[in-house]
Amino acid sequence: MPHTHLAAAGHPRPQLVRDPNWRDLSGPWQFAYDDEDRGRSGRWMDPDSTEPFTATITVPYPPESEASGLRDTAFHPVLWYRRTVDVPVPAAGRRLLLHFGAVDYRADVWVNGHLVGRHEGGHTGFSCDLTDAIDHDGEQVVVVRAEDEPRDAAQPRGKQDWQQDPHIIWYHRTSGIWQPVWLEDVPDEHVTLLHWTPDVAHARVHCRLNLSRWPRRPLHLTVRLTLGDRVLAEQRTLTEGQETVFDVAVPALRHGQDLDDLLWSPEHPHLVDATVEVSDAADGAPVDHVTSYLGLRDINWSDGVFLLNHKPYFLRFALQQGYWPASHLSASADELRRDVELAKELGLNGLRIHQKIEDPRFLYWADRIGLMLWEEMPSAYAFGTPTVERTVGEWTEAVARDLSHPSIVAWVPINESWSVPNPGLVPAQRHFMDALYHLTKSLDPSRPAVSNDGWEVSAADIWGVHDYTQHAEVLRERYGHAALRRGAIVDQWPGAKRLTLDGVRHEGQPVVLSEFGGATFEPAEGATWFGYDTVATEQEFAERLDSLVEAAVNSGFAGFCYTQFTDTEQEINGLLTADRRPKMPPAELRDILTRPRSARRSGL
Repeated sequence: MPHTHLAAAGHPRPQLVRDPNWRDLSGPWQFAYDDEDRGRSGRWMDPDSTEPFTATITVPYPPESEASGLRDTAFHPVLWYRRTVDVPVPAAGRRLLLHFGAVDYRADVWVNGHLVGRHEGGHTGFSCDLTDAIDHDGEQVVVVRAEDEPRDAAQPRGKQDWQQDPHIIWYHRTSGIWQPVWLEDVPDEHVTLLHWTPDVAHARVHCRLNLSRWPRRPLHLTVRLTLGDRVLAEQRTLTEGQETVFDVAVPALRHGQDLDDLLWSPEHPHLVDATVEVSDAADGAPVDHVTSYLGLRDINWSDGVFLLNHKPYFLRFALQQGYWPASHLSASADELRRDVELAKELGLNGLRIHQKIEDPRFLYWADRIGLMLWEEMPSAYAFGTPTVERTVGEWTEAVARDLSHPSIVAWVPINESWSVPNPGLVPAQRHFMDALYHLTKSLDPSRPAVSNDGWEVSAADIWGVHDYTQHAEVLRERYGHAALRRGAIVDQWPGAKRLTLDGVRHEGQPVVLSEFGGATFEPAEGATWFGYDTVATEQEFAERLDSLVEAAVNSGFAGFCYTQFTDTEQEINGLLTADRRPKMPPAELRDILTRPRSARRSGL
């Protein structure tokens, strides 16, 4: 029997798998634009109404992209999809679910003319129960209406441009269906959520499990954790409710001198396989069976140092936009895996995912190959009640979806005061920032959270500094002192915004240079934005990168994040080109990015 984390490869929901009871619906769908928004009044959702669907799109690629087969980048706020699926009426005691990885921004779903689901939020998934809409064997008609208004500044959109053509650092849009669509046959009572939170210091794993409904009778939950052929834990608990929260003891974690083969880290990404069986407490009859995985590791911070598994750990990150020339924010499983592999090959131990909630298949490969991630909420651009409501709802879904991935080591709900342009002057905006921090910590207290990364820091477990000076000596002058570990910022204004807001006190948080660099060379033909500086040759690029990384490594920072990992449309300041070719020999890039720290200069 294969390890469950290996069986999860390619699955659209890798930490909650019922193999083989799922079916991928990627591929050709019928498609139509509805610029006048007349489709609902015209009953386009009627299963017999095929006339409006005059085009074909390849799902899950957005219509703006080449991979979709359309490559139409004009404003089209309403999109319609239609597909027939051959499935039988679900057997007694079974349900048929339709899952969407992500649809930007709003979605309505009909099956055979029956509304089966609605969702708002362009970066998180949702599910629809089709069972009651299927009344015959054979072809079922699925219709999806997606609404993505490009001019709505209160809509969380990340780096998707609100203008017709990409400008400065914003890119072509990703509208409609852009992550996998798939069918799953499940028991009537089934697991809908499974969270793992390791607690290495106390030799246990905290588990939260949700069922699809309140059980009609008491149920047993049996959890089994294994590492290879070694059984780490097996525990049974009784549940009489829809949600069950319990701790699983892992005795092997009590041996403090024998943890290297158990703990997850980028150098040793050990994954623990997990199985969960739900059964009738009275007669033992099986109810549901799922497989999952987790990583045993602890994240903390103290005295200005980031701690992984209770040891100081220096962060060597690059900024990752998660964007591909032919498919925009969407990507194949192989492309997602390759980005993780490339980051590791260059010597990075992490990526800061920027303005995107990344596909769970990417998180899986980061877990398995060993790459730390910061997860960041895509921003809106106008502050107000709609922004607050939409951001809170979608961010809550994102954290709940992803908190079991060991690769994620920090949450970032806001970047560079986007959506809160004046938190130092408008109390409501600062309250919103701080509220997002506290919301995040209430959902997941096990990781650091950063209310606002880059500047105007308020509530935060990591102080992120964005400084795009191109002079290494300036970085050393501003941050090249051990006192930085105590939050002593020499220059509060390295850019247009101050680094910390009034009243913010340092309480041991690590200070990370979370954006820097950004120079480019060999500008692409037709490019309109050339990074934070332009160099003429590969040698000059190497010298600039080397000097800035040396300054970042040997200042008082707890880590760095170079801007950026790959070129992205007109923002051509990556370590790699947009098609993932290194801009200088990979071995030389690795030598620079893995530069050892000087104990004297870094203060460690």
